[in-house]
Amino acid sequence: MNPYTLAAHAAGARASMALGDSRAAQKHIDAVAHDFSRSIRLPDATRPIDHEAARAAVRNLPGIRTAIWLDKANFVVMVDGAQRRSMATIDQVCLALEPLGDTLAVVVNVQDVIARNADGATTLSRNCQLPEGERALTQGKREVDVVSREVRERFKRMQGEIAD
Repeated sequence: MNPYTLAAHAAGARASMALGDSRAAQKHIDAVAHDFSRSIRLPDATRPIDHEAARAAVRNLPGIRTAIWLDKANFVVMVDGAQRRSMATIDQVCLALEPLGDTLAVVVNVQDVIARNADGATTLSRNCQLPEGERALTQGKREVDVVSREVRERFKRMQGEIAD
């Protein structure tokens, strides 16, 4: 939280109450609560994204074949090619979802359905509002791929040992 913004809202709430304007004071208090919730990465429970509306919103994005929800947070988008399996695609999906609700509650997982090898078939994931690898409060890291990265790497090492 920005301490200057917090101080400004606190002063604004006090001034509004001194003037008898409880609505203005409440707006300042709500702004502080919103800023606090964002600082601890708490999704807004009052603005959930409807799953079917989300699927419809991404249906016509370029390169997207289909989309499904694995659970309340993980949205899987299947794309047609390695060039679409990217952070740019995740950004496009997140932008399409923004009008529907709070995208802090959404992790977009992108899979290339025409991948030619195991590395190309791995899922690329990111929360819509956070850097790669970070999740919102209460949002666990879900393993989307059938075969974990560790098992794939171990298998590659084993293949390299056999080839030597």
